[in-house]
Amino acid sequence: MTENELYTLWCQNASDDADLQTELNNIKDDSEAINDRFYRDLEFGTGGLRGVIGAGTNRMNIYTVRRATQGFADYLNQEYDSPSVAVSYDSRIKSDVFAKAAAEVLAANGIKVHIYTELMPTPMLSFAVRQLGCQGGIMVTASHNPAKYNGYKVYGDDGCQITLRGAEIILEKINSLDMFTGAKKASFDEKLADGTISYIGQDVIDAYYEKVLAEGINADLCADSGLKVVYTPLNGTGNKPVREILSRIGISDVTIVEEQEMPDGKFTTCPYPNPEIREALELGLKKCEEVKPDLLLATDPDCDRVGIAVPDADGGYVLFSGNEVGAMLLEYICEQSIAKGIMPEKPVAVKTIVTTDIIYSIAKEYGVEVLDVLTGFKFIGEQIGLLEEKGEENRYIFGFEESYGYLSGGYVRDKDAVNASMLICEMAAYYRTKGITLLEARENMYKKYGVFYHTLHSFTFEGESGMIKMNDIMSSLRSNPPAEIAGLKVVTFEDYKTSIAKDIATGAETELTLPKSNVLAFYLENGNKAIVRPSGTEPKIKTYFTAKAPTHEEAEVIEARIAEDFTKVLK
Repeated sequence: MTENELYTLWCQNASDDADLQTELNNIKDDSEAINDRFYRDLEFGTGGLRGVIGAGTNRMNIYTVRRATQGFADYLNQEYDSPSVAVSYDSRIKSDVFAKAAAEVLAANGIKVHIYTELMPTPMLSFAVRQLGCQGGIMVTASHNPAKYNGYKVYGDDGCQITLRGAEIILEKINSLDMFTGAKKASFDEKLADGTISYIGQDVIDAYYEKVLAEGINADLCADSGLKVVYTPLNGTGNKPVREILSRIGISDVTIVEEQEMPDGKFTTCPYPNPEIREALELGLKKCEEVKPDLLLATDPDCDRVGIAVPDADGGYVLFSGNEVGAMLLEYICEQSIAKGIMPEKPVAVKTIVTTDIIYSIAKEYGVEVLDVLTGFKFIGEQIGLLEEKGEENRYIFGFEESYGYLSGGYVRDKDAVNASMLICEMAAYYRTKGITLLEARENMYKKYGVFYHTLHSFTFEGESGMIKMNDIMSSLRSNPPAEIAGLKVVTFEDYKTSIAKDIATGAETELTLPKSNVLAFYLENGNKAIVRPSGTEPKIKTYFTAKAPTHEEAEVIEARIAEDFTKVLK
């Protein structure tokens, strides 16, 4: 069908949501708006669905959610006898509506549904899948995207996001379904009454809290440490669980950023609710000026990422990057686990390929094996599962990615900002009892291992033309890789789509063992690096730059040169 034919079809059939009809009527004479909503189906992959909320095949709405859920249900009924699914959702616009719609489709297909009674973080969905012995999970969230977005993450029976094989099967089944008649539907209330749908109880929530608390190392120091915290859940799901965990470890001096305390899908005070960026933390930083805490914590809407800020020498507050926090947590966990005699034999840490290389130095210091995986926390969760299959899950001590996602235990298989918030506070409390600030702890780390300076630059390409340009850029870089960047020779070029690593000096090629992915890596002289990949969830190309130098000032100069030169090919 053409875009206009699809538009007409939706005008005639999309009657279950009055907001969609209003939107369709408003764009009836706008060919560009119609094309953007109907030129493609919203893409389903290992990250599930993610897109702008609204009418059309290229939007998040009750029909795209039902269709995706029917495909998931068909997959589950094909793969399992009597499957069950856990469902959760965050504070975003229509998240509760989409979660309920998914539950109705699953129940209509004879699948048992366990759904939380209120919004809950992504890690608590991953935990529920395993705790309740489910064969799948659904988390309705768009993570840290702007308010106009929502999304739909699908999980397997291991608590990880769905595998590539699973996603391909589900996509095939989705594509065979009619948008309006393909999904079965049941009454939520009727299925709740007959037990096909049931609410997840407090026992599961308490079991999750106990698993988080078990990851503490020096939690007993927290109550008397005098640590003062400002916390913002950025109007998301972290408000209750993060505060509960901090209370249980004795962190009682916690000030909440009131404007961002309660759920609000419009994110009025932080239009881009991402703890990676300073703008999202402005109200928290303003509260810090008033309260003067030792630490600012900020979790994103589905509470799987956490960002921090700490006092600087000038009386202000400085933000730490995800790479810095992850590296500091790994060193803290290693040092204190060895000191307390609880470090496992042959410990393992896992990081993504775009995450800081300082990890290798820290791991060498403490005898830890480092596993590199593709971007996406599901690959870290997968490694935990592989260790578990061998009866070696206790070897896993920590995993993280540069985008502010951390996990220190195998009780969930996704990044966990509740766990990370606890560990960050515990680490800060421990250092405080030693007379060391987090800023000083970071500088001590860099003095010991050298400065690794990392930046992420994103380039947005909206609409159909943007998708084409993104593909052209990646193809050009792949077929004509630069010989040098910012005057630094490219030593090794890695193409994860072709699984080839090439030594530029000798021309020798070796095979990359990680799964194929549209990622290109340029290893430069002196430990510098540039990595580029399209986002799997947003219309963006992301570039990751690493500069290594003895000091911050030198590293920043090198990074600026790399970024300026490399950016030229992306415009």
